[in-house]
Amino acid sequence: MDATPATRPILGGKDVETAIGGGYQQDVEGEAAMVDIDRIERVYKKLDRRILPAFWVLYFFCSAIRSNVGLAQTMNSNKDHDLGSELNLTPKQISTGLALFYVCYVLFDLPSNLLMSKLSPHIWMSRIVTGVGIIGIGLVGMKAVWSFYLLRLLLGIVIAGMWPGMSYYLTLFYPPSRTGKRIGRYFTASQVSAAVVGLVSAGFQQMDGLGGLVGFQWMFLIYGILGTMVGISLLWWLPDRPHPPGEVPTREGWKKYIPQSKPALTGEDARIHYEDLTRVYHRRTWTMMDLWHVVTDWRLWPLVVMYFGVVGVGIGTQSYGTVIIRGINPSLTGVQLSLLFAPIWMMDFAAILIVTPLSDRFHHYRALFFSGAVMIQITGLLVTTFAGGLNSWSRYGGLLMVGFGLGPTVPICMAWTNEIFQPRHGEVGVAAASALVSGLGNLGSILTTYALYTGWPADSVGPHKYRKSNLVMIGILCGSILSAAVMVALLKVFGNPRAKQISSASLASEGEAVYVDGAARREVQQRGLGRLFCFR
Repeated sequence: MDATPATRPILGGKDVETAIGGGYQQDVEGEAAMVDIDRIERVYKKLDRRILPAFWVLYFFCSAIRSNVGLAQTMNSNKDHDLGSELNLTPKQISTGLALFYVCYVLFDLPSNLLMSKLSPHIWMSRIVTGVGIIGIGLVGMKAVWSFYLLRLLLGIVIAGMWPGMSYYLTLFYPPSRTGKRIGRYFTASQVSAAVVGLVSAGFQQMDGLGGLVGFQWMFLIYGILGTMVGISLLWWLPDRPHPPGEVPTREGWKKYIPQSKPALTGEDARIHYEDLTRVYHRRTWTMMDLWHVVTDWRLWPLVVMYFGVVGVGIGTQSYGTVIIRGINPSLTGVQLSLLFAPIWMMDFAAILIVTPLSDRFHHYRALFFSGAVMIQITGLLVTTFAGGLNSWSRYGGLLMVGFGLGPTVPICMAWTNEIFQPRHGEVGVAAASALVSGLGNLGSILTTYALYTGWPADSVGPHKYRKSNLVMIGILCGSILSAAVMVALLKVFGNPRAKQISSASLASEGEAVYVDGAARREVQQRGLGRLFCFR
């Protein structure tokens, strides 16, 4: 098949600046008729059916294994069989263990994502999830504070690159403007996981003492085994990166011993996808200079600050939600706390399904959708902090508002990162930027898990428990809104043109031909409310 699609996606020189930087305003002269948009939609829906269920399941179990330490702090506490009592941990030591996970996550996020871009992405994702499952099983054997610290460190190293890797993987199959809704779809796995783990933990608490294991150990064991099984299955479940029609990927070296995954698309579907997203089929080898240009791009840092605030509040709520609820009513049992924890994530789930499709349809206004959701979080935290008196259930209503506001913010951050960095820096731009936004942004998680709530002893006593911690979280959320506004203002002034200084070993240098495919031309326009009912 001819390497150049009928839609003529190759431009050069100043045409590139117009198409990528300023927005492609008109069809290329003499261009053949574009493929019908409904046909393209069907191709992307076929990809959805192959990729999104796998992402949802892997993220469900990785989220459960990562965050179930929060529930373990209150499970069977009436029998002194909770995590702290079994391992003789102080609240400060638990906070330190949670923070150690995020330190490793921050340090290893970027190297992991860059390796994924060099290797087969689906194999690297399988490695991550299998490793998380094995560490999850190992959590059962914790006997003292040192083993708690060690396993949290190892979990942070192994899971690093999973979340930004999923975002990067999507850009191999979808235009950036269509990734927000899809990130939101599998991000719901985290919310469902938080809700289900909370509900199912009531059952694990009933297993306390069975087989010589306490309730939270059964929880660690079951989720670890299931996570390992899912990780291995990804070798067949997820497709490898797309290859041009007619090209057969080589299976040399270590790849000969790995099961071969079926291609995501074949036949006419593969040809249509090639013509619509040609840029991902013609990747070039990147160098350290290309990576340096991504790291020094000012567009990266407002996104990091945006992510810092919302992910810090999200992890703080996930890790200490039951602790905050107990502060509202200290007489609640462990089972009651688990049941009250679940609705927070149901609200989060609902917001994702409502807001992320709209943010894709109006992708020029990502900052507005992001800021609106953050304002809901701030309002919820204010209600949780100040509403009513002691034991006031209106404060629990504030936590439900926080959950609703949290939902769309992380998917919007990642989708906006894809939209900005793929046109400017190509594949290495998405891989590096998504990892840096996720990794450095997770410093907010270190703040909320180590310095706030149980990590702040003076804030966990008295009639106004955790008021100061809540106010700190409100402050970092205000920083996220300010950063989004700064990003919009700077993009209006400087735009988002293709990066000029690209090494000759990677993407085409200025004046040479680069790929501007059908999706790149369509992304100039917003889809708006047309066919909204179908959420296409």
